[in-house]
Amino acid sequence: MQNAVILINTDKGQVKAVAERLADVEGISEVYSTCGRYDLVAIARTRNFESLAELVTERLNAVEGIRDTETLNAMQVHSRHDLETMFSVGW
Repeated sequence: MQNAVILINTDKGQVKAVAERLADVEGISEVYSTCGRYDLVAIARTRNFESLAELVTERLNAVEGIRDTETLNAMQVHSRHDLETMFSVGW
């Protein structure tokens, strides 16, 4: 599995619309709106590096309203928690 954090700035007034579009993109598992330097943070989880590269260079480029991105490729996970369980909604 290949994981990455994608920091995103949107066009003015487009944060919610872009977040909703990103949530539907294959390979994006979560999207957070944030305060500060970036408008959104997206968590990408893909099968391999090639899938991540396709996500960042092709699928994200097709999302209307994204002004720029910065992708942080995860090297290793350091956690005492099962993040899948922490962020899942058990309805």
